[in-house]
Amino acid sequence: MIYVQHFGLREPPFGITPDTSFFYACRSSQEALNTLLVALSNGEGFIKITGEVGSGKTLLCRKFLATLDPGWVSAYIPNPNLEPRTLLLAMAEELSTPVETGVDQHHLLRGINRTLLDLARQHMRVVLCMDESQAMPLETLETVRLLTNLETEKRKLLHVVLFGQPELDRKLACDSIRQLRQRITFQYRMGSLTESEVAAYVTHRLAVAGYAGPALLSARALVSLHRASRGVPRLVNILMHKAMLLVYGEGGSLVERRHMRAAIEDTPAAKPLGRSRWLRLIPMRAIE
Repeated sequence: MIYVQHFGLREPPFGITPDTSFFYACRSSQEALNTLLVALSNGEGFIKITGEVGSGKTLLCRKFLATLDPGWVSAYIPNPNLEPRTLLLAMAEELSTPVETGVDQHHLLRGINRTLLDLARQHMRVVLCMDESQAMPLETLETVRLLTNLETEKRKLLHVVLFGQPELDRKLACDSIRQLRQRITFQYRMGSLTESEVAAYVTHRLAVAGYAGPALLSARALVSLHRASRGVPRLVNILMHKAMLLVYGEGGSLVERRHMRAAIEDTPAAKPLGRSRWLRLIPMRAIE
């Protein structure tokens, strides 16, 4: 980014690509991570994490996978909008399961089962993380449920974590997959950042990127940032990036409300600030 050197940064602080080095443990993300770790330690087969677009689910998923100890084998499928056989092929690839050309779904399942049993004999545990699960066809969800039937006398051979938008809950409400819904014993709904968390989030990301100067965000700019982003981390990143570009263009060092307002007006997903509260209280004739 062209403003990195201007602000004394090592790297861009507000990229939208998930980077675990920038993970900020706000209340919501920390509780979600704790839910995942507790559920796995209890040997649960299905876990569900939901949240609105941009709430940090993918970053949480990557942080979770990075937290696992060496006794775990992980499989990650970023886009499970696949028909059942293709999903099994993707999982086989993640687990390094040998697959013959043209193999059918039955033999794919048998091959994955053998791999899971081999890993269990080595005292390894396996977790499958599926991002954007709201896009998964119902038939594919049912295939995933069948995978969790694989177990020894002591424990499940496979643990599955579904990450998805709220639409996932509506999909799981279908009667055709009610057996899967009943198996989800741990779940968490990620929320948005409060105003104080937005301030801490911005400070955290700047510090990780190497910023060591005075406060970069004015109090009024923070209020506007929280209101327009609705506390959604991705929108916070986008708005901060645009506001910092404006400050850099002026040769300044502080993000003020006018910079943030311009960034908001340039971002369709942001909530418009509207007119001042005081102006709304004055009759239009008085303004004219």
